[in-house]
Amino acid sequence: MTHTLTGLVVTTAAVFFAAGAVIIGGPIAAQATQLPANEYETFTLSATGATYLSPTKLTEVTGASITINDIIKPESNSGYPSLDIWRLSEITEDTTREQQLTEPETRILVFDHRTAELINCCNENINGNGLILQSGIAGYAFPVGTAKQSYDVFDTVMDAPEPVTYTGTDTVGGTPVYVFTENLTAVKAGTSALSPTRPQLYTVHRSYWVDPETGLVLKMSEDVDLYLAGNGTGNGTGTTLLKASLSMPAATVARLTRQDAGHRNRIALAAMLRLVCLGLACALALTAGWLLIPWSALRRRRGKDLGAACSSPSI
Repeated sequence: MTHTLTGLVVTTAAVFFAAGAVIIGGPIAAQATQLPANEYETFTLSATGATYLSPTKLTEVTGASITINDIIKPESNSGYPSLDIWRLSEITEDTTREQQLTEPETRILVFDHRTAELINCCNENINGNGLILQSGIAGYAFPVGTAKQSYDVFDTVMDAPEPVTYTGTDTVGGTPVYVFTENLTAVKAGTSALSPTRPQLYTVHRSYWVDPETGLVLKMSEDVDLYLAGNGTGNGTGTTLLKASLSMPAATVARLTRQDAGHRNRIALAAMLRLVCLGLACALALTAGWLLIPWSALRRRRGKDLGAACSSPSI
C-alpha cells in the first residue's frame, strides 16, 4: 500500500514535469518580437548621392544625403496577449540641408507574435486610412523559426503584400541569418498629387537579414527609384520623386544585434529548462513504474511456485 501511494505521487510529479517540458518556453519564444511597452525602437536607413524632388521648390535635388527613420512605439495590449500593436512614424530628411522632405507618415500595424502575420483589427491604419487592409507579414519582424522560403511582406508604397524571396545565408555581428529580397521593376504605384494623370512608377531592390531563430530583422538595405512616368504614357522616366541606395548604419545594426542576442539567450534558457523537465519526467516515470509493481502479488506467486516445487516427487 505504501509503495502504491508513493508511486502515484511520483507519477503525478512525472506528469507535471512532462507537461512542463512541452509548454515551458513557448511564451518566451512567442515574445521574441515584442518590444517593451513605453519604449521606442528606430529603424534607420541612410544614403548619399540621392536624388529627390524638393517639396518646396518642386525641382530635382541631386547628390543629397538623406536619412529615413522609422520610429516604432509599442502600444499596450492587454486585450490581445497574442498580438503586437506597433505605432510607426516615418520621417525622411535631407541631412545636408537639414530639411524634412515629407510630412511624417504614420502607420499602426497589428501582428501575431509567432507568425508575424498582420491582423486587421485594433485600429490598424496607414496615415489614418483604415480602409487599406494590411496583410502578409510585418517586415520589421519575420516568423519565429523563419524558414528558407518566400514570404509576402506588406509594402507601404504599393499598399499591398509583395513577395520576398529567400536568397541565402549570411552573418550579422556573428549571428547566423537568412537573407530575403524583394524585387519590383517599374510597377505602377498609384498616382502623385503632382499629376493625377501621370502614373507613379516604383522600382525597388530591398533586402532583409533575419535571425531565423527569433524572426527579428538585424539589417536592411534598399535601392529605390520612385518617379512619375513621362507624358502620362506610363513609359520612360519622367520626374524623379526619390532615387537612393539606402543602407542601415553600423550603429543601428549593432543595437538590433544586441537586442536579438538577448532574445536568443532567453530562447536557449527555455530550451535548457525543457530538457531538464523532460529528464526529470523520465526519471520519475521509471521510479513510479518500479514503485507501482505489485510486489506483494509477486511474492505470493513466488511462494506458491516454491511450495509446488518442494511438494513435487523426486525423480
